[in-house]
Amino acid sequence: VQLQAYGGGLVQAGGSLRLPCAASGSIWNINAMGWYRQAPGKQRELVATSTYGGATNYADSVKGRFTISRDNAKNTVYLQMNSAKPEDTAVYYCNAHIAKNPGSPFIYYWGRGTLVTVSS
Repeated sequence: VQLQAYGGGLVQAGGSLRLPCAASGSIWNINAMGWYRQAPGKQRELVATSTYGGATNYADSVKGRFTISRDNAKNTVYLQMNSAKPEDTAVYYCNAHIAKNPGSPFIYYWGRGTLVTVSS
């Protein structure tokens, strides 16, 4: 199983960026999918999560600015970042709770991360 996040880059403060992350490989079912981020010198923190049914959860710092969505048919989760702030600068990681077949447990997998830099 692999998670591939992309779409990172440089964006000006107030701008927008969309991060897709696709899961591939031997996948039977995906439960939760989400985005986390790690800024320089800081611990990794939750940004947003989404259940298979679409229930979402957001960090207070991004509520009203970021939107998480997913395409279950494509095993893909998206993070739409609007009204970006310099403090959003971080490496963004996607995460998914995946079972490889009906008899196997759900395990959390991580993508390699994509850097988002917000300039002031």
